[in-house]
This record gives sequence, structure tokens and C-alpha cells, in this order.
Amino acid sequence: MTILLSGATGKIGRHVVDNLLAAGKDVRALSRRPDRAGLPPEVTVVEGDLTVPESLTAALDGVESAFLFPVLEAIPDFVASAKRAGVQRIVLFTGAWAAGHTERDIGSWVYPRYRAAEAALESSGVAQWTILRPAPFQTNMLWWASSVRAESVVRAPYPAATCPLIHEADIAAVAALALTEDGHHGARYTLTGPAAVSQTEQVAAISGAIGREIRFEELTADQWRESTGKFLRPGIVGDLLREWSETAADPSCALPVLTTVEELTGKRPRSVDEWAADHAADFA
Repeated sequence: MTILLSGATGKIGRHVVDNLLAAGKDVRALSRRPDRAGLPPEVTVVEGDLTVPESLTAALDGVESAFLFPVLEAIPDFVASAKRAGVQRIVLFTGAWAAGHTERDIGSWVYPRYRAAEAALESSGVAQWTILRPAPFQTNMLWWASSVRAESVVRAPYPAATCPLIHEADIAAVAALALTEDGHHGARYTLTGPAAVSQTEQVAAISGAIGREIRFEELTADQWRESTGKFLRPGIVGDLLREWSETAADPSCALPVLTTVEELTGKRPRSVDEWAADHAADFA
């Protein structure tokens, strides 16, 4: 079985690669710059771009399963190409907001975009498909790494904002199962970490992992919006600020903690303390 991965060099993708190689699978990675992929030698790296459908023909040749990184506007063309190439199984990840747990989620900028990408997969005619809807990633704490290293400070709005963040390795573990096992066709799995944690608690986890006190300097929403404009789309910035403000005021309106990861993998999902320990070198 040849499994094609998009996003294989990213923080989630690298864990998916490791899981599949450990299971003895034939892994092929799609990359715009194969010479810079830096993947294990057992992985076949092929040049291609999700946003350029004509670049996918060779990459999809002989592929049975595919893992789709959410380049949302590219999903319809990719799944059409995959169907023509005879791909039998596709796993796509979007985000927990796509589940529409709250009116806030349904009204978010990403909700219709996630749902459109999911609908393209569902209607593609591919024999088996699975959708993963992970909570916001614990790895988003890396946004704070440079200021922690330089000044032992985190600057962010809404320190009490709460969410059951998920470790990237737990998303990857579920993805690897869905790519290689039967029984996941048509499933839409919302994935969370083991507990809801505030931003203050996230900073405390990092502090404990590196053995150094970290100060939380609260920003206004406008200050944070200005600081993130270069790397986040305005719609995502708006979604995050609304979620943070509402869950800071009322933690009960946050995404609920779910047991999906443990039910599927047999292992309790990793906590933010475990994530911080795994990534201590990034903050030291």
C-alpha cells in the first residue's frame, strides 16, 4: 500500500510519517521543494503542489490512500484527481469549528470553508473517506517561543481563554489509523486534548518545562490583531478573538472535552504539560 501525504514536513505530518513508517507502510510525500523536505530516507519525496492540479498526476500514480493537509481551496481539485487516479481512501483534516458545537462556531469565518472542503470529499466518489476535526493545536504555543527565549514573557489577549488543545502527535495517531485500517469510512471525528486549559495554564506548563518563570503580559484585542496580521488571515484572527473573549468570560462555552482520541487509539491524549516537556528546547 502506497500512502501519499501532503503536509508531510509539518508538525503533524512528520508524526504521521513516523507512525506509518513504524507500521511498515510505503510512504510518499508531496512537496513543492523535495530537496528541502528533510524526511527519512525511507520516504519517497515527489514534487507537487496541492494548488496546481496538473502537478499531481505522477504523485498520485499507484497511490491507495492519501492524507490531505487543509489547503481548503485546493481540496475539490485534489479529490477529483485522486478519484481519477484510483485512490481508494482519503483522510482530510479540517478543524473542530466544522462540527458546529456552538453558534459561535457556525458563525465563524472558517466554518463554511471547512464544510465546503468536507463536502467536496464526501461527494467525490472515493471509496472510503474520513474527516478529522481537531481542536486548536497545542503547537500553537510556539507562537510565544521567541519572546519566551528573549524576555521570558508571553504577550497575548484574554489570559483566561479556555480550550481543550490537542497535541499534534495525537492528531497524527488517529490519522495513521484512518489511513491504514478499515472501519473509518464516513466518520467525522472531533479530536480534543484531555482537559480544557486556559492560556495562563499553558504558560505555566511551559514555565515548568524550562524551569524559568514566564510573565504574561496581556494585550488588547487590537494590539494582538496588529501583531498577527502578517501571518494569519483576518478571518481567522477574528474567529480566534471571538472564541477567546467568550471562553474567557464563560469557560463552559468552550469546545467540550471529548474522548475520541482514547477510544480510537487506546491511549489517553497528551496534556499541555507533556507537550511543553516535548518542546522545552524551543523555549529555552
